[in-house]
Amino acid sequence: MNVLVLGGTAFLGGEIARAAMTTGHEVTCLARGESGSAPDGVRFVRGDRSRPGAYAGLPRSGRWDLVVDLARQPGQVRSALIELADQAERWVFVSTGSVYADHSRHGAGLETPLLRAWEGEVATQEQYGAGKVACEAACKAYRGSDVLIARSGLIVGRGDPSDRFGYWPGRFVLAQADGGPVLVPVVTGRQAQAIDVLDLASWLVGAGLAGTTGIVDAYGPRRLLGDVLDVAREVAGFTGESVPVADEALQAVGVEEYMGPRSLPLWLHDPEWTGFNDRSTASATAAGLVARDLHETMHDALEWERHLGLGRTARRAGLDRDDELAVLAAT
Repeated sequence: MNVLVLGGTAFLGGEIARAAMTTGHEVTCLARGESGSAPDGVRFVRGDRSRPGAYAGLPRSGRWDLVVDLARQPGQVRSALIELADQAERWVFVSTGSVYADHSRHGAGLETPLLRAWEGEVATQEQYGAGKVACEAACKAYRGSDVLIARSGLIVGRGDPSDRFGYWPGRFVLAQADGGPVLVPVVTGRQAQAIDVLDLASWLVGAGLAGTTGIVDAYGPRRLLGDVLDVAREVAGFTGESVPVADEALQAVGVEEYMGPRSLPLWLHDPEWTGFNDRSTASATAAGLVARDLHETMHDALEWERHLGLGRTARRAGLDRDDELAVLAAT
C-alpha cells in the first residue's frame, strides 16, 4: 500500500515511516528535513507546510492508502486536508493527551472535557494543547467520522528527544560507575505511564490501514512509578543506594516536576496534574494497542542515553549529576 507520513524525520514520525516500510508498504515522507533524515528506503519529499506549495513535490495522481499527520499547527493540518483529504483512503492524526482540560482525575478517559480550540493558524508551545484541539476539529470537519485520532501521552524509547524516561536507567548506570547514591522521589502510590515509540508507531500504521476510526487514548499501561524505577535499576545493574527525597524538600531547592531543565523526570506532585500519568487504557485496548515488556523499553531507553552521553550536562530534563549530589547534600 502507499503510505504518506506528514513528518517522518523526527522521533515518532521516523518510527511510523520505518514501521510501514518494514511491513512491506511504499512509504513517502513529506517534511522540511530539519529534524533529521527519513529512514533508509523511504522516499523523502522536502516541503515546508507553513509555506504555499508545500505539497507540490507529491504525486498529483493516484490515491494514498494511508496518510498519517503528526503536525501541531492548526494551519498545517488544515492545508494538508485541503490538499490531500480527497486523495486518501484512510487518515490518522496523532494528537496528545494535552488536549484535555482536566488532569487531576486518575483513570479518566475519553469523557474528559477538552480545552477550547485555538482559533489561530499557529499555536505557541504554551498553546500546544489548544492547538491540537483545533487540529482534531479540522480533521473531523474534512473527514467526518472517517479519521483515527490518536491522543498519546509520554512516548519513550529509542530516539526520545525529551530526556525524561531514559534519565532513570542512565542515572543508575552513572551512579553505579561513580559509587554515589541516586536521588529518587518518594514513590508511594505515584503513577508513571508511558508508551514505547515502537509499539505506538506499529499500532498507528496497522490500525490506520485496517480502517480503525474514532478517538483513542493511545496510552501505555498504567504503572506505578516505583515499579518503573525498579526496572530501571535492574536494567542498569545498580546495586547502590537510592535516597528518597520528599516533595517539599525538592520544591525548596527549586527542582521542577516531570520535565524541563533541572527537573526530576516522571515525578508529579501537583494534585491538578497527577492524573496526567494515569489515564484509562480502555480505548487503547479496544483498538488493539499492545505494549511490549517494560524491560525491553528500558533497554532501548538506556542505549539511547549511552548514545547521547550518560554524563552530559544541560539536559532537556533531569538533574546534572553534580547538581543531583548537591541537592542530596542540601536535603
